[in-house]
Amino acid sequence: MTPAVFAIPGDITLATGGYAYDRRVLALLPAHGVEAHHLQLPGSFPSPNAADLAETTRALAAVDPATPVMIDGLAYGALPIAHIAPLRNPIVALVHHPLCLEAGLGQERQDELYALEKSALAMARHVVVTSPTTAATLTADFAVAARDITVALPGTDPAERARGTGRPLLLLAVGSIVPRKAYDVLVRALASVTIRDWQIAIVGPTDRSQPAFAALQAAIEETGLGPHIALPGAVGQEQLDRFYDAADLFLMPSLYEGYGMVLAEAMARGLPIVCTTGGAAAETVPADAGIKVPPGDEKALSDAILRVLNDAGLRRRMGEASWAAGQKLPRWDDTARIIAGVIKELTP
Repeated sequence: MTPAVFAIPGDITLATGGYAYDRRVLALLPAHGVEAHHLQLPGSFPSPNAADLAETTRALAAVDPATPVMIDGLAYGALPIAHIAPLRNPIVALVHHPLCLEAGLGQERQDELYALEKSALAMARHVVVTSPTTAATLTADFAVAARDITVALPGTDPAERARGTGRPLLLLAVGSIVPRKAYDVLVRALASVTIRDWQIAIVGPTDRSQPAFAALQAAIEETGLGPHIALPGAVGQEQLDRFYDAADLFLMPSLYEGYGMVLAEAMARGLPIVCTTGGAAAETVPADAGIKVPPGDEKALSDAILRVLNDAGLRRRMGEASWAAGQKLPRWDDTARIIAGVIKELTP
């Protein structure tokens, strides 16, 4: 069994796509010959204070230099080079998406994160990304050689086909309420939908970004759509499965996605999709399974939703295409196998 360390900041039980990816990989690596020890880093990343940087440096320095260390990009992309240079371990950087592309950042912070991540990536022996789009971004904008990048798409669990609700139609969006998810844009788009025979559940943690949650609440109040909108917060897998099963249409208004795991989850259940082309979302959903609009384009989003809601035949055809695509998605075992191969290649 090949030893390795997987360093992840914060609480990996939190309901985010990145942590879900990390949890599944950690659990499945041993089946592919890699015994990965979970090293928990401070939860303040990507904005660590001096004490947390010092703690991170001590924790990484304590790892046997011969042991490969995979570091989640939420921490690795924010590590100053002075904290990486002393390490003698083979380093694998796991990049879900570049930190500087997170929405809601000022230009100064974007520039700072870009410089940090570009320097850090230059120190990694190899980089694992979750989509071809992110691989292309790192090659074009971060000077990472294509030969040093491996794509390990997120896996998807087999699921029963969604049965839907029918009347009123249940719309579903899943993801943390943060600026990048643009749920306030979604609510304003829904205000322009001329039919009202629908309900929407926006399922995800509400405590990750006070400004984003405030913007969402303001949009709900301004549009008067409160009776149509449920915000259940973070839910367990069983309850999330019930939301997917009851849904008639899946919506994702995100400004940028490194992959869009919830899109894959929706396809695994055969849901028609309206989403944006932000980041990798455009490549995740096949053209016949979803209508894709530019990120932040409120009118285009509204028009797409109205078109699907008004046409049961279109919903059915999109659902069939979504279901077919969902059956071909990679499984988590595939993801872990690819990453295990990277780690083994780097083991002295």
